[in-house]
Amino acid sequence: MLTEAELRESPLFAGIDYESYLAMYTCFQAVSRSYRPDDVIYDFSSTQNVVGIVERGEAALIRIDADGVETMMEQFRVGSVFGKTLDFSGSRSDVLEVVCRTPCEVLFFDYAHILKRCERACTHHSVLVQNMLRLMADKAQALTERVDVLSRRSIRDKLLCCFAQQRAKAGSDTFRLPFSLSVLADYIATDRSAMMRELKKMREEGLVSTEGRKITFPS
Repeated sequence: MLTEAELRESPLFAGIDYESYLAMYTCFQAVSRSYRPDDVIYDFSSTQNVVGIVERGEAALIRIDADGVETMMEQFRVGSVFGKTLDFSGSRSDVLEVVCRTPCEVLFFDYAHILKRCERACTHHSVLVQNMLRLMADKAQALTERVDVLSRRSIRDKLLCCFAQQRAKAGSDTFRLPFSLSVLADYIATDRSAMMRELKKMREEGLVSTEGRKITFPS
């Protein structure tokens, strides 16, 4: 369960006071569960149609193809939302799982409770639905950006595309990546060693300068 301070920082619960947040546990029949690193939080092959909200920690959406190759599709932080209704796996033979990366607490409620109008016409129900729709729109935008990156053929082109996106968001030639370099390699679907070699070449050629997750384009 979120603290009052954490609630104020959660995009899903924006505009919802703490008393209403607590009432949602009854209204939505919500269940909070804790997970350890590498635990499978949710398997998309499950028949249970639930919505999960990361309340603490970090997790990742992992796709495992028919050959057993794992690809990190999305990273989840506090406030991230996932569930069967957001399943975008292109092949039914793929396994899609949400896996815990750091100790996590996840709030679950049935998707039907989002669609079903609360008998008490609770204001916080409508606000939560609006917030969730906004988060889903953000997710769609993030997936569009990911497709743009993955459509590039070379590692360099993928990196430059990803960096250009982050540069535009920051509105500055200097920005900080929202994830580690290891996660970046997963994000662009390439080997980390090969990516680091390409980054080194790009620094030597003066295309970018890097300091950990801090990236700078030359003026």
